[in-house]
Amino acid sequence: MSHQAALIPSKGQPLVVETVKTVPPGPGEVLISVSAIALNPIDYYMRDAGFFVASYPAIVGSDIAGTVEAVGSDIPSSSPFKKGARVLAFGNTFYKQGQPDANNYGAFQQKVVVPIESVAVIPDSLGFVDAATLPMSVGTALTGWMNIGLPVSTRVDSKQAVLVWGAGSSIGAGAIQTAKAMGFTVYGTASPKNFENLKALGANKLFDYKDPEVVSNVIEAAKADAVSLKHVYRAAGDIGGSDLPPVQEILKASGGGAIASAVILPEYTPQVEGVETKFVQGSADPEERKKFLARAFHDFLAPRLAKGEYIPAPKAKVVGSGLESLNKGLDELRGGVSNVKIVIEL
Repeated sequence: MSHQAALIPSKGQPLVVETVKTVPPGPGEVLISVSAIALNPIDYYMRDAGFFVASYPAIVGSDIAGTVEAVGSDIPSSSPFKKGARVLAFGNTFYKQGQPDANNYGAFQQKVVVPIESVAVIPDSLGFVDAATLPMSVGTALTGWMNIGLPVSTRVDSKQAVLVWGAGSSIGAGAIQTAKAMGFTVYGTASPKNFENLKALGANKLFDYKDPEVVSNVIEAAKADAVSLKHVYRAAGDIGGSDLPPVQEILKASGGGAIASAVILPEYTPQVEGVETKFVQGSADPEERKKFLARAFHDFLAPRLAKGEYIPAPKAKVVGSGLESLNKGLDELRGGVSNVKIVIEL
């Protein structure tokens, strides 16, 4: 059996579509026939700069939705992950660097092998295009909160608040909804045109990130609401780190705290006493990572999708059909988008 895949032939080169062998799933894995692929900034970093790419040709990509085509031999018939199940999944291309079978796990192909801990069954009411926007957003949001010590599996008092910096991004939408599910009062910064949509996701108060008074406005809001603001999720920002000082100033005024940054941190990250800044990353231990992904996709996301309690956001923008459209989609994403998630249909 074979299928089509979009490969990076060498560092900095556009994707090329080729025929590759279809590999059956191993123990604890499923083979997914892909219907939609959502794009993330990390995807064009990998294509253009070789970020996290150990060898070429390489198949990358993370966010997919589709139908289970085959299951590993150890997956029982009682499992929700059975042939024909409609699912979303997080492709494990990051965690397979340099391994001989790494390309089987990249999302940019018609059929992808995925460990079941990174898969969630989706309800019939959720289309593949919208479902594909969720895996990276949810997984990265929960990872970031965990990185800075938040209890992702329990609820807190609403007198505790978090700030999502760059709330209009895909990761920002995930950070809002995951924090709300944990019970936090949620503040966010974004463009005013996105305020209404972000309030629908659960944000309690929103602030214009371009407002020169944004720092003082957030600080005063926390005082007025009598909430403890100790944690920030930096979902979007400048790779050079120019937005970090304002975020750190907010936490310093609150007596210190921690920042989870989904944006790559600059080599010389500004330091503020009492404020810790961490780049969002999963556990290096495979077993710990496996447990976390199962909690994220099986325990957190799947039941909320079934009940309609989690909203795919931002809105999907389909820019083409077929793997040949991936380069176009990545180029558009690299050029900058606002409050949309770029998706390719297959």
